[in-house]
Amino acid sequence: MLSRVADSLYWMSRYLERAENIMRQLDVTMSLMLDTGGASAETHWQLLVASLGYPAELEWGGDLESLAKTLIFDPEYPASVTACINEARENARQVREEISTEQWSRLNRLYHQMHSPHAQTEFKSNINDVLASVVDGIHLFKGVSDTTMIHGQGWHFIRLGRYLERSYAIATLLEVYQPRLFQPPEREHSGYQYLEQVGLLRCCTAFEAYCQVYTADLTPDRILEFLLLNRDFPHAIRYSVDGVRQAIRSIQYTGGRRPPDELTAGIGRLHAMLGFTTIGEILAGDSAAFLHTIREQCMHIHELVYRYYIQYSIQSALAT
Repeated sequence: MLSRVADSLYWMSRYLERAENIMRQLDVTMSLMLDTGGASAETHWQLLVASLGYPAELEWGGDLESLAKTLIFDPEYPASVTACINEARENARQVREEISTEQWSRLNRLYHQMHSPHAQTEFKSNINDVLASVVDGIHLFKGVSDTTMIHGQGWHFIRLGRYLERSYAIATLLEVYQPRLFQPPEREHSGYQYLEQVGLLRCCTAFEAYCQVYTADLTPDRILEFLLLNRDFPHAIRYSVDGVRQAIRSIQYTGGRRPPDELTAGIGRLHAMLGFTTIGEILAGDSAAFLHTIREQCMHIHELVYRYYIQYSIQSALAT
């Protein structure tokens, strides 16, 4: 597969995963702001901005609707949902021959939905429906991708981008919320703390899945364990890292270049961290540092994937 094709499929997937993550977190944040007995609206917004990586131009100014519109609809703002979908569509357009008609149709429909002249009017009148419809559109694209695309190298690069983006995003979210999980502000009543814990799980579409494993008894250590170490839940970090590892292996088995020892070791190290560490060991140490290490390793894996599969030299290709 040409490196430019792999690059476009990889980034198409990452941008759509990023857009979905932004919409889910914004939806949860705006719901929590309705409860006046908890943290202030400014605190909620600061947590959202931190979990999205501190994007510029989103400092709290008291006008939630204006900030939310910027985060969703402003095409000139690189961290907005619309900008992410624009980039995903552009990457898909560059490799139109590699994806199915159904994939292109679904992504094109989502693009025009975001650019519709009625989109912002609908947002003002019914915020929840707009947020849900965009997430639904991204879910439909993922489903169509899995059911209409050949599961060859291109599909595995899509999975690689999806799971690497997800691993990094969830690790960032947990790192931001970890202090509030274990040391909640004293002024907040226990009922609100429960709502915030539910909100954290909802950011990862994990509340119902968590309840199936632990019942509705929410505790900080169980929430952290579930979102970090569960091997069966798609939005847990361990599951996502397993997906990255499998995608790299599958790219090789479907005719791609054998991953270098550095990349294999990097993925193996992260996989071992999550597979052979208990929540007790994580909490006995520095859980924030553990989460930060996951983020750093995700970035390192991205750099190695890019160096070896996207921007490699002709000499290195001939040597393998």
